[in-house]
Amino acid sequence: MSEFEASDRSLPVPARAPVVVIGAGQAGLSTAYWLLRRGLRPNVDMVVVDRDADAGGAWQHRWPAMRLGDAHRVHDLPGMRDLGLSFETAERQRPARDVVVDYYRAYEAHFRLQVHHGHRVERVARLPRARQTGADRFEVVGTSAAGPFRIRAQVVVSAAGTWGAPFLPWYPGRDRFAGRQLHTHDYRSAEEFRGQRVGVVGGGTSAIEHLAELDGVAAQTCWFARRPVRIVPTHGLSAEAGRASVAAADEAARAGRTLPSIVSTTDVPVSSYMRDLYERGGLRPQPMFRRLDEHGAVLVDGTRIALDAVIWDTGFRPDLRHLTGLGLREQAGGIRVVDGVAHRDPALILAGYGPQASTITAERSGRVNAQAALDALSSPPSGLHLGQ
Repeated sequence: MSEFEASDRSLPVPARAPVVVIGAGQAGLSTAYWLLRRGLRPNVDMVVVDRDADAGGAWQHRWPAMRLGDAHRVHDLPGMRDLGLSFETAERQRPARDVVVDYYRAYEAHFRLQVHHGHRVERVARLPRARQTGADRFEVVGTSAAGPFRIRAQVVVSAAGTWGAPFLPWYPGRDRFAGRQLHTHDYRSAEEFRGQRVGVVGGGTSAIEHLAELDGVAAQTCWFARRPVRIVPTHGLSAEAGRASVAAADEAARAGRTLPSIVSTTDVPVSSYMRDLYERGGLRPQPMFRRLDEHGAVLVDGTRIALDAVIWDTGFRPDLRHLTGLGLREQAGGIRVVDGVAHRDPALILAGYGPQASTITAERSGRVNAQAALDALSSPPSGLHLGQ
């Protein structure tokens, strides 16, 4: 049982609200906070729906061994210090997921955001003119334990994150491999691989953390990466590297291109959880295998490596499936987004997309997204009707 009291979740989802926020992770809560500060009333002028049964966003699904630290830093939500809480001083001994769930739960309750948890949005549709009521432009459709729900809205803020869209690349023989395969999304404990030969695929912090956890537990680990991984003996990601990563994502979003992965734009700093393995020379990836067969990996030169399991630490993509029918994709493969606003529809805000995916931009992004939502509300076709 958490020491923090959960917010009141007994209120029904209203049939309409000027603003609907989809997702109660960092991006969604930050935007909701600034909308609240601008005078919008929870469950009246704005409605926040989230697919998970509890607070915490994607963090509630992380594996128990993960701790808050340099490689998995969580920045404070705006206004969090009003509660006397900060991730800077949070416990490092507890699982990160437990800390984040407790803090986010307390945050929702303190600001009375009335988040509707357990409400999965399946699609967002534009209302035909014949069905529009006042200034409503969208219908948000989803399901919950209580049944289906529909909310009409003037503005939609999509903050669904990436956890619901794991990226699993296709490699020849993947369907022939007789061992176990799983994605970061499904990883729980190194103990599940005790005494096994494990291949870890990916060049980011999740792959390195799994290698560190498997060290001394698995019989053997092999690290495969599609591109060279540059590990630098520094403590934490530099501010310059962080800014460069955000700038690269922003450039891609503004151009409507597919977003670059974080690992493709930054080096990997040596953090406490990986230092011992790094100093022993245990973090040396080899080039990606050519294919899998029934028994393991086949390298480019034909060498075979026997494996019992493959962990695909290959990242995530923005979870935008609920927006599929809105025609937002550009020919370049992505969605053109400028300061959180979808270029093809200014009443649609993509919170946490592109440069906003970085936790270091969360507070500023929340303010920007809230202002964009208010701008879209300020000149609706038939005027603004808050609270109807």
